[in-house]
Amino acid sequence: MESASDKHALERLGEVRANIARMCKPSRRKAEDVTLIAVSKTHPAERIIPLLEAGQRIFGENRVQEAQSKWPKLRDEYPDAQLHLIGQLQSNKAEEAVELFDVIHSLDRPSLLKELAKAMDKAGRRVPCFVQVNIGDEEQKGGCPIAELPEFLAKVREADIPLAGLMCLPPSGTEPAPFFAFLAKLAKDNGVAGLSMGMSSDYETAVQLGASHVRVGTALFGARE
Repeated sequence: MESASDKHALERLGEVRANIARMCKPSRRKAEDVTLIAVSKTHPAERIIPLLEAGQRIFGENRVQEAQSKWPKLRDEYPDAQLHLIGQLQSNKAEEAVELFDVIHSLDRPSLLKELAKAMDKAGRRVPCFVQVNIGDEEQKGGCPIAELPEFLAKVREADIPLAGLMCLPPSGTEPAPFFAFLAKLAKDNGVAGLSMGMSSDYETAVQLGASHVRVGTALFGARE
């Protein structure tokens, strides 16, 4: 029997998908061109299963250790599920990340690039990566500095790491649209297609400005426990 929480999860998923489709229309994009990443960080497996049952297959986690604790079993039951790492990645966790994740959204520095390339060579698999850009030039935040982006992208390509696109986190408490538009311009200027931008509070704006991937947690799962 479907529980109330399961029903709410289905309703939220339908609403987010409908919003994405609506925001795609003005630019004549297809809703299928936007990848919805259900951010399942801090949520236990029993909260994730209703979305898997509803057909959602792409999920995002912030930490390698948390993903290791719940996703191997979930993937046994749902082998076509994909897992994206959306949080900061420590260089010493590169090998584990390459084994576990299908896409990494937080490649942002040469030391991590070196360790990821080494881990991919060892594992015999190439994991697509988004380069995280420090779009607001914030000291406390990860991300490649804007001025260093062209040189860093060249290094990523030289390392034979599949370049999925650019990712950003606009400064909190600010209007995100100018930052999303700037990331889109940086991608275009550097010959990069993918744009990982937008979360629960601003994913509609991100889609409107060209996001290829949106990272949505609260709007799908409700408030974190």
